[in-house]
Amino acid sequence: MPSIRTISDIKANLLRPATTSHFEVEIPIIPALNFWKGADKQGQIQLLCSEASLPGSNLATFDINNDRMGVTEKHVHRRVFDDRIDLTFYVDAGIYKPIQFFEEWIDYITSPAEDASKDSNPKLLKEQSEYFYRMRYPHGDDGYIANQGLKVTKFEKDQSNGGGALEYKFVNVFPLAINSMPVSYDTSSLLKCTVSMSYIRYIVKSIPTPTLRIPMERNPDPIQQAQQNNVNIIPQGDIPAPPRPVLIPPVVPQPVPPVIVERTSQSFTTRGGPEAERLKSLMAQNR
Repeated sequence: MPSIRTISDIKANLLRPATTSHFEVEIPIIPALNFWKGADKQGQIQLLCSEASLPGSNLATFDINNDRMGVTEKHVHRRVFDDRIDLTFYVDAGIYKPIQFFEEWIDYITSPAEDASKDSNPKLLKEQSEYFYRMRYPHGDDGYIANQGLKVTKFEKDQSNGGGALEYKFVNVFPLAINSMPVSYDTSSLLKCTVSMSYIRYIVKSIPTPTLRIPMERNPDPIQQAQQNNVNIIPQGDIPAPPRPVLIPPVVPQPVPPVIVERTSQSFTTRGGPEAERLKSLMAQNR
């Protein structure tokens, strides 16, 4: 019986769409190019891939017209894979690693060959017009085809809710073309190298990814978050309480009474004339 999905489950899937900005590409190294292996001696080289395309396939069918009157049926007779995958790499300013790696791989495929019937002739150089190529055999220890090793892994940035990743493995790969890379003095931008890899088929499978200890939910449970915080805290002993600050009242200045100046009759003596004499007589009468 199928499980019943709630509205919250449907909303959780709708609110977590997959993005195109997180993936990883591993390039195989054939035995003839073992000098490209690092100190770990791994069979893959990881370049700075800026753009890739997840492969696709289709089913080839044929029509059947004679089984039923007036009915045309389609039957599948094979699965057809895309013939190539395009990978774009950032080019470093040191040794131009992506360019040199794929150029040496293609140069190994088109190995130089001299005219064996003329042993007295010196070895031809690539700069000479008489130089020609002899293609190597694709399989074997000296072959130019990598049976396995090319991987494209698609994952998501937020792996807090578990989930997994998609891993594409390609069979019988080799570089098919290196696209031209324009350079210009007008505008300065990052140099990129686009390589087309040929393959015969791919296998896709889901691989698990490690989950985080604390789920990074949009609205986490505060009780569970508090319990998790208590677990993560390392006890360091009792912390002494800081001393209480001493409160000093502000200094309020005492009010100063205003100075009252008493006016006497002498203040009017400075003035002369009849007006002063009249005021002096009025003050004498009031007394």
